[in-house]
Amino acid sequence: MSLRVRRVYEPPEPDDGVRVLVDRLWPRGLAKDAARVDEWPKGLTPSTELRRWYHGCEETLASFEEFRERYEAELAAPEAADLLEGVRQLAGKGTVTLLTASKQPDTSHAEVLARLLDDRPARSDR
Repeated sequence: MSLRVRRVYEPPEPDDGVRVLVDRLWPRGLAKDAARVDEWPKGLTPSTELRRWYHGCEETLASFEEFRERYEAELAAPEAADLLEGVRQLAGKGTVTLLTASKQPDTSHAEVLARLLDDRPARSDR
């Protein structure tokens, strides 16, 4: 399984495979044809409430871990779990690139998704 996390503002690369936007909102100032997004499963993204909570307390070291726990709980809901499984199946067939507008993808929901999809261990250094 080949899984990548990239900023959606970075130019597409030939080895991106299936490009999956994992943000609920379309990235500001980015034309849809320039983004080359193949999939946009909005039901896989954090809820508006969770997103606002996380961005309101990003400064604390513990907030990412709490965000991760809350987001994983949201991903356990049937619709999100089905969408997560769909992306996992895509990744089983070839490269999948998770795209986010986040300025820090490694402390974003995209990292949580990548860890769940790839069975990566949770990072505790945040």
